[in-house]
Formats: sequence, structure tokens, C-alpha cells
Amino acid sequence: MLIVQKFGGTSVGTIERIRNVAERVSRAKRMGHDVVVVVSAMAGETNRLIDLAKSAVPKPDPREMDVLVSTGEQVSTALLSMTLISMGFKARSLQNHQVRLVTDSAYTKAHIKRIDAQKLTSVLKEGAIAIVAGFQGIDEQGDITTLGRGGSDTTAVAIAAALKPHARNGLVCEIYTDVDGVYTTDPNIVPQARKLKQISFEEMFELASSGAKVLQTRSVLFGMKFDIPIHVRSSFNDSEGTMVVNETLDMESVVVTGISYDKNEAKITVLHVSDKPGIAHSVFAPLAEAEIVVDMIIQSASSDGYTDMSFTVPRGDYEKAMAILQELVKQKKATYVVGDDKVSKVSLVGVGMRTHSGVAAKMFKYLSDAGINIQLISTSEIKISVVINEKDMKKAVAVLHKGFGLEDAK
Repeated sequence: MLIVQKFGGTSVGTIERIRNVAERVSRAKRMGHDVVVVVSAMAGETNRLIDLAKSAVPKPDPREMDVLVSTGEQVSTALLSMTLISMGFKARSLQNHQVRLVTDSAYTKAHIKRIDAQKLTSVLKEGAIAIVAGFQGIDEQGDITTLGRGGSDTTAVAIAAALKPHARNGLVCEIYTDVDGVYTTDPNIVPQARKLKQISFEEMFELASSGAKVLQTRSVLFGMKFDIPIHVRSSFNDSEGTMVVNETLDMESVVVTGISYDKNEAKITVLHVSDKPGIAHSVFAPLAEAEIVVDMIIQSASSDGYTDMSFTVPRGDYEKAMAILQELVKQKKATYVVGDDKVSKVSLVGVGMRTHSGVAAKMFKYLSDAGINIQLISTSEIKISVVINEKDMKKAVAVLHKGFGLEDAK
């Protein structure tokens, strides 16, 4: 079997932990598996490098920032490879240009275009363990790029997809982290949260995109597109984690699988805009040009030829978004713009919502009974999200987790 193992920053945060990772990797190799390991920078290293750049210049050039922060993973690959070699194993550290992980040129948040698996397959044929730098790639011009926070998850699943045609006797991508699986919600907020044995790609994507930090959303999309089973498990124990797989029929028997939250939210409302073709474009095009991601969008019913638009943006982009939208007022395309950067989003996720009615009504009742006011509502086929005051976020998660009986669900 081909096993792709990814270890995050906390897993390789010290030399002792790197030795523990080496022991785990060596066990898989001793069992006769082909092993590729993807590593992040040591815990805190990326933040240290970012702070170093910002101490040099207020606004570092994105290209040069990628050159700088990518060095953290290079250190991890070399240290792990050295450790495995000292244990008597063949190991080879590989950087982005050697693996040929080609991305676009969107520095600091690049997207993978293709992976040349030839180098990896040749290393595996030699019987060596390939140690690959996560989080980074190169663009068509050969410049270093990085994939954004959590990018090592995406690196691992993408490499698994690229190697799938060469896998003997199956393939699995193991994501090792500081938690031992995917839970019904954050155990730090609800101690009764329960670890899930399995979860569908679609559910995992919705949880990740609405705030759960277990997996990067793009890694889940890669897994879904190329049918790569992902095993989320702890790097600090040998217990089974959570398998992220294609949806099965029995998954629909559980109405709500998990609850996620996102504290990194801000709400903006553009009031009294003309209700006519093209007005939505005039509101959102400037935000897109500024690379501000808009999430929930709600438009009120038209009244006297005017309407209001409310939506959410990442809290870090709130001030920039407000400044951009104030231009609409100056151009008399809106009466005024108001915002609130003290909100949070809470989401229910479950493929069972497709076949069960009344989930939204129950959710709203549980929140109402707890005295929690809902500011915005958004729904999809398997997710219901609400925006609430950030001070109510923890209470909302706990109330909904208990209300839907997630600590008791089988």
C-alpha cells in the first residue's frame, strides 16, 4: 500500500517530536508500505518569519514573503530525513522545485495546477522514504509560492492523488495533527463532543469552510475529486481517528453530523440601493478586485424600487471592505453603509438534512429559547448557517449540540 502521511507544525515542533514522527513513519515502512511524508514548519516558525518580515518593512512584497516563509518547511524535511537515515532507513528530503508541484502565481495563497510525480516515484522505487515540504510550490516561472494557512494538508492530498496511478494495493492519506479525529464540535467548547468514526467529503468540506480547523478546505476538495480516503488522526497516540470518505447510505440516517463556528466574521449592510440589473455587480465587483472573499449574502425584498444587501467578509478585511463600499455612497449608488465586526457564524452540517424536514425550525427554536438573536441566515442542501453576536457564540454551539443530541448519536 502507498501511505502519504502529513505532520503539522505541532507534530514536528521539537527535536523530540521529530523523533516520534520518525518512529511512526518507520513503522509504516517496516510493514512493507511505500511511504511519502509531508511536513509543515516547526510550530511557531512560520509566524516568526512573518513577524521578521514585518519588522523589516511594513508591507512585505508577497513574492519575497513566499521565499522567506517557505524556508520553515525546508528545515523540517531535512531534520526528519536526517533522523530516519540515522535509524538505518533510506530517506530523501524534497523541496517544491524537486517535486515539481506547480501552482499559479497568486503569492501567499497559490492554487496547485499539477504535480510531476516522476521524482517521487523514482525515490519510492529506490526503497526510500520521500520527505516532502508542505505548504509550497513553484509557479510556471520557477518562483516559490505558498498555498496559504493549512496548505500542507492540500499538499499531502494532492500528492496522494498524483501518485494514485502508481499505488500498489491501495492508497490512504493520513493527516496527523494535535487532535485525534473530527468531532461533532470543538471539545474545548463542548466537552461532551464525540469523535466521529467517519464523515463524508461533502460534510467535511462544509465544516471546514464554515470554521472547523481540522482540515484545509482545498485538501477536502482534492480528496473528493480524486477519491482519496483521508484518515485524520493524532500524532501523539495510536488510536484510530476519523475517515473522510465518499458518502454512504447510512450517513443520511444522522440528520446533523457536526456543528462548526467561525469567529473571524464581520457583517456589512449596504442600505437603500436601486433594485435594478447590475447593482449587485457594482457592490461586489470592487470587493472581488480587492481579493476580499464574500460569504453569506442576503438581499431584502424590494420596496419603492430600493433594496438592502447584507453579507459577511473575513474580519481582517472589514475595514478595507468598508472603505471600498463608502465609495458607493459618494457615487450616490447607496444611501449609507453600516457594519459590525463583532459577530460570529455558527453552522449545522449533515447530509441527513437532504431527507429530513424541520431542521431549521428546531435550530431557530433552540437559539430562541436560549435568548440568542439571529442576524443573518444562509442555507444549502446540507448546511444551515446563522450569524449572531460573538458573545453568544459559545452558548449557541453548546445549545445546538445538546438540542440535536450529538453527544448521544451513534
